Amino acid sequence: MEASLTDPAPAVEPEAAPPPSGISGLVGDVKQLASDAKNLAEAELAYQTSRAKVAGEAARNIAVFGVVAFVLAFFALGALTVGLLLALTPLITAWGATAVVVGALLIGAFLCVKAVTTRVKRLCAVLSGDQEREK
Repeated sequence: MEASLTDPAPAVEPEAAPPPSGISGLVGDVKQLASDAKNLAEAELAYQTSRAKVAGEAARNIAVFGVVAFVLAFFALGALTVGLLLALTPLITAWGATAVVVGALLIGAFLCVKAVTTRVKRLCAVLSGDQEREK
């Protein structure tokens, strides 16, 4: 009898070979484990590489915006200083305005230096293990 083109061929399922036993089964398992470990290591390396790239780009952007913010704040404080000098000059003369503005800036700088030294002393006390903190 001829098989027609439209008749599907009977599906023949290959019988599953019994799993290898003994040392050959162990060797196969170790090879599979090594292959899985290699794939996992490659995937982890790719993940960490992309993660480092994202972190590097973010750090660069943070640094750029930080520098721009610092520069803008610096110029704003310079403009404020000049503005204060110009505004105070008619009231207390140019020398008086200069003295007031410089004095205020020096007081601000002194307070900042005092805050820094207090925090440095506190940090040194904590890092050295002293329980008493200088205030």
